[in-house]
Amino acid sequence: MEADRQMKKSDDHVAIDILHEHDLVTSIKEKMETISLLHSVCRVPEEFVEENQENYFPNLLSIGPLHHGKDDFKVMEDQKWQYFNTLLNRNPNAETILDTCVKILRHSEQKARKFYGKTVDMGSDNFVEIMLVDGCFIIELFLEFSIKNLRRRDDPIFFSTSNKMFRLRCDMILLENQIPFWVLQQLFHIVVIPKQCNNMSLIQLALCFFRKLIPGDEQVPQDKFGPEIHHLLDLIRQNYLPTLPQPRSDGGQKHFRCATHLQEAGITLRSTAKEGPLNIKFIKGELQIPSLKIHGYTEILFRNLIALELCHRECSKTITSYFIFMASLIRSKKDAQILYRKRILIDSGYEREGEFLNLMKKLQVEINVQDFYYGEICRRVNEHQNSRRQTWWQKAKHIYYKSELGVVGFVLAIILLVFLFTGIFFSAVSFLLHHFQ
Repeated sequence: MEADRQMKKSDDHVAIDILHEHDLVTSIKEKMETISLLHSVCRVPEEFVEENQENYFPNLLSIGPLHHGKDDFKVMEDQKWQYFNTLLNRNPNAETILDTCVKILRHSEQKARKFYGKTVDMGSDNFVEIMLVDGCFIIELFLEFSIKNLRRRDDPIFFSTSNKMFRLRCDMILLENQIPFWVLQQLFHIVVIPKQCNNMSLIQLALCFFRKLIPGDEQVPQDKFGPEIHHLLDLIRQNYLPTLPQPRSDGGQKHFRCATHLQEAGITLRSTAKEGPLNIKFIKGELQIPSLKIHGYTEILFRNLIALELCHRECSKTITSYFIFMASLIRSKKDAQILYRKRILIDSGYEREGEFLNLMKKLQVEINVQDFYYGEICRRVNEHQNSRRQTWWQKAKHIYYKSELGVVGFVLAIILLVFLFTGIFFSAVSFLLHHFQ
């Protein structure tokens, strides 16, 4: 009897341990999910949206729950269901596939809801249906974009004269118009993929669809991406992130003189076409800036990438830093013309000098200098300018003390300083120094 009691006690102890272990595992999983959702989708700050709704809110297509159900999206909602049917019905066992998809999404529903930052006021069935239909629509869209013979001849997305594909892409890169990438991955591994696409991953299909928005002319290697892709906008962002780490220092700075003044100060601006657009370097008086193609997607893409970074305190501010860096360079149309002439900015078929300059003026963003990715480069550029000024000051003093012109030499030295500090061409200064020495 005593042995039975001891055994029961032991069993209870084991049961309590198992329960405790289960609670610990659940707690750890919740913390892991919280960490993985640091880049979740949230509402764009009101100060960004004001008078710029077209750059942050969809006008043709709703993806995810934040803009779902609006009358403006009724036509595309029907189109989404058609793509959903097409994708599922490639398998004769469509009902089984559907059942599996629903079960998988139902199992991860709470994680998906957390992805949107705050509570989504929507029933479980409705939420799961949105994840399913929108996810399958995106997958089918990517497939049909990559394989032309999958398209229907009457498909208004591919055969429309109203530039619907452009508007569609614009809506699909909006921060508020995203679904978790892992939802797309789950569905992609369940549905039947046509044989023509069997060797293509979801990432490759997505990159193919967004190729016009991604820097560089070559195929993007798979190992470029981090261990986790949060959504399609994040996928594009990872293509822009620099591959070279920037040197850090405590004396980093955020601003320097514009392109016109940098050139007048003797600093060379040069494009490096083969580098990623954010791999900026400053070497021996030469500011090397990779080329950036300017196109119809540029403003809406950069606005949403910056909104993504600023919405999340833990997210690096690399794209925002690039924007602030370029805003320092481009303060007038003349500055923009210099960057176009140097092929640092490349126009994709349109005259966009004014548009890019207007974007610099319209979108005023600020971050702490500690978060500014190019702080050390800015410090070096400013230090280089100061050292050149110091060199010319020494030459001016040399003229004054060594010249037999007396007062004339002093006046000449003052004129030289005025030249230096107003940014007038250093070539003129060099000529005067040579003439009087």
